[in-house]
Amino acid sequence: MDRERLMKMASAVRTGGKGSIRRKKKAVHRATTTDDKKLQSTLKRIGVNSIPAIEEVNIFKDDLVIQFLNPKVQASIAANTWVVSGSPQTKKLQDLLPGIINQLGPDNLDNLRKLAEHFQKQQPPVGAEATQEDDDDVVPELVAGETFETAAEDGHTA
Repeated sequence: MDRERLMKMASAVRTGGKGSIRRKKKAVHRATTTDDKKLQSTLKRIGVNSIPAIEEVNIFKDDLVIQFLNPKVQASIAANTWVVSGSPQTKKLQDLLPGIINQLGPDNLDNLRKLAEHFQKQQPPVGAEATQEDDDDVVPELVAGETFETAAEDGHTA
């Protein structure tokens, strides 16, 4: 390698001044907490208050529900700002249906109607179920002179 190229490479990796240790790679330190600190300072400026004892938060979007269990909830009524922090779970509306009917608003009534229509299409008509049940209850007639033992013996010998 020629000297000019070596000097160029050496100057690219030097982290200090003249006489400092040469490193192979320049380490870049980024603090991940800076974003969180900026967010907290902005929320403090808005004047949010923590709301205790909230067990569950559900955010409805089309037929999906974003669910937070035991979240940390902060609110500023004056700024019309709500902050929900925690681990989210995305679920379908039909998975949570029996327990969250009282939480559904007028926006979600259309989704609820669609689900009801979907379930009605999946279920067979009431008359068809009755005929299947009747068929299952009928016991076939026994053939005179045959028993299970003779049928089993015939099966083994054949």
